[in-house]
Amino acid sequence: MPDSNKYYITTPIYYVNARPHIGHAYSTIVCDILARRNRLLGNDTWFLTGTDEHGQKIERSAKAAGKSPQLFADEVSAQFRSLWDRMGLSYDDYIRTTEPRHKRGVQKLFAELQKRGFIYKGSYSGQYCVFDELYVDTPPGVPCPDCGRPTDTVMEENYFFKLSAFERKLLEHYEANPDFIRPESSRKEVISFVKSGLRDLSVSRTSFNWGIPVPGDQKHVIYVWLDALANYITAVGYSSDAPEDIAKFEKYWPADLHLVGKEITRFHCVYWPAFLMAAGLPLPKSITANGWLLFEESKMSKSRGNIVRAETIIDTFGGLKPDIPKADQDLFGADVLRYFLLREIPFGQDGSFSFDALWGRYDGELGSRYGNLVNRTLTMIRNYRQGLVPAPRGIVADGKPVHSMVPEATAAFVNLTNVAYEQLELSVTLASFVAQCIVIDGYLAMWTPWKLATSSDSESQTTLDDVLYVAAESVRVITALVYPIIPEAASKVWQQLGLGKFKDGKTEKWLPGEYEQLLQWGGLKPGTKLGELGLIFPRAEKDAIKRMQDIEEKNAPAYKPVPTPIQEITATPVSAAAETAPPTPVSLNAVTPAAPPAAIAAPIGTASPTSESLNASSPAAPALSPTITIDDFAKVELRVAQIKVAERIPKADKLLRLEVDLGYEQRQILAGIAEYYTPESLIGRKIVIIANLAQRKMRGLESNGMLLAASLGEGDKPVLAGFLEDVPLGARLK
Repeated sequence: MPDSNKYYITTPIYYVNARPHIGHAYSTIVCDILARRNRLLGNDTWFLTGTDEHGQKIERSAKAAGKSPQLFADEVSAQFRSLWDRMGLSYDDYIRTTEPRHKRGVQKLFAELQKRGFIYKGSYSGQYCVFDELYVDTPPGVPCPDCGRPTDTVMEENYFFKLSAFERKLLEHYEANPDFIRPESSRKEVISFVKSGLRDLSVSRTSFNWGIPVPGDQKHVIYVWLDALANYITAVGYSSDAPEDIAKFEKYWPADLHLVGKEITRFHCVYWPAFLMAAGLPLPKSITANGWLLFEESKMSKSRGNIVRAETIIDTFGGLKPDIPKADQDLFGADVLRYFLLREIPFGQDGSFSFDALWGRYDGELGSRYGNLVNRTLTMIRNYRQGLVPAPRGIVADGKPVHSMVPEATAAFVNLTNVAYEQLELSVTLASFVAQCIVIDGYLAMWTPWKLATSSDSESQTTLDDVLYVAAESVRVITALVYPIIPEAASKVWQQLGLGKFKDGKTEKWLPGEYEQLLQWGGLKPGTKLGELGLIFPRAEKDAIKRMQDIEEKNAPAYKPVPTPIQEITATPVSAAAETAPPTPVSLNAVTPAAPPAAIAAPIGTASPTSESLNASSPAAPALSPTITIDDFAKVELRVAQIKVAERIPKADKLLRLEVDLGYEQRQILAGIAEYYTPESLIGRKIVIIANLAQRKMRGLESNGMLLAASLGEGDKPVLAGFLEDVPLGARLK
């Protein structure tokens, strides 16, 4: 029987077609935080990460680099592992899909599925997206519906998995286990996909050979997603008959949490549980999807040229502490990155990264709030009480402790934080952490211990003891709570409090209940001698922003995207009408760039361009719709909304069903953009809608509004209207 006191957590295994960036770091940091948290709770924790190294994309990437696939995979996988080690991530195992233990396990799983009658031989003819390693149901020449890249036409003999046999079983499992897929937007999308009908899945390839051979049929290699998904069981002993591996598998499987990117929920929430059901193995307890990390409003990717490396942040902020060993600098820089990502991005949603915001969180919260609170509290104890934690006297007035405000607020903070950790609301944890720092700061400002210290009367000195103890004890509790998120900084605060080394949970185990007891008020013993004091968070000047930007510019010149030529853009509303009729443009005119001044545009020694020559090379002005009056425009109510739910509508190729939040209400809108946007790419996005459009019904569903978008190019590809600034939901456009 599985151990109820165990916790098995996994990251996605990262594809080795390119070096790691902070999007990869984000997923791994979240898993590390949850692993550390569970170790504190006394759970026997196993934290797995690793790399996915097979498939046609790797084979092509290696060829382009002039290397063998194995050498290429070795080098990139080493970059991932090296970065995780620099950051002090506490993984227990690092699986590579090129390892013998994994190969044995995948072949064992394939053979088991075949023996149970769920794999048969056939042939496949259709489109394949090499980038996503995904079979797609599109005609030749049509881009991949998930990533928009060209697909390959594939005609080859394959083995097929009977995925269609599991449609009902999957839906029953989703219904019986509402937390199996999180967040709710991913759950709805997966259910909609399964309800639309499942086809049998090709699980082998013959057109290339960089993969694990099918047992007994060497000309076939196992489909990369069957190969990759099996890592979660091969890493805990599925492939082995050794008694210790059998015991390990029985102990840790099923996994408690698979953390994945939202773009791979289908593979994890449909294919993976179907494979496990077919093999007679238990299913993981929960599969949770995190959002994308956006840079300048675009998902980070090599093809877009907007990758931000974690090393840039680690080096810049670690460099604020030049007098400590390089390994400790790295851990401090990693703490800054950890704090920012979890503070800035509500888990499960897309989040934006910018160097300005990173610096702002560091300077305004870690430095000015937490760091300053620790420094001033402990410095006063050193100066006024010879570095010894004073004994509180418990002053009472009207039957109530005078200094009860902060202990009560701290107890509430403990309860809120415990719930937030359980629900993966890590940004809530840190928002509460900042709020508690503000409470303690306010307490100190109210009692002015620096003034009490100048009074020699016994009442002032007794009050000073109470104030200093309450502030120091509050610092102790909030530091213990925030340890999983900023372990290096929290450990340093712990030492300054005179409490020695904070147990990491790996080398020194926590007993069940021990951590909860640590969070009880009064754990800081009077008379405790403080450790050596020093700034935990040195000041970072704002020029750190420019330094990080310069480092990224220097390190990623090859990733610059090719500029897109200026195209004619007209604003077009996108709605259910796109399913049956061409979109009707609204009267927002295209903007034509002004011609540059002649003195700048013409090279020295040539004639200035005439208006005729400029016009000859410029696109023709688009034909304009008939003019309208301001009263006509005022009738259209444009408002800002945010997409909360997006899912495909069965048997409607062009339609998506959206649930949007206007701040004051939520609405359902049907939009004819399914050919251009995947549902998962829309969650959390702020858009513009026509809010006062009459309701209409399509496919038995009501649509209450219309999206606003630009129509781009000859194919009238829609591009949703949005904002660079943070605009509140429900705001009206005028």
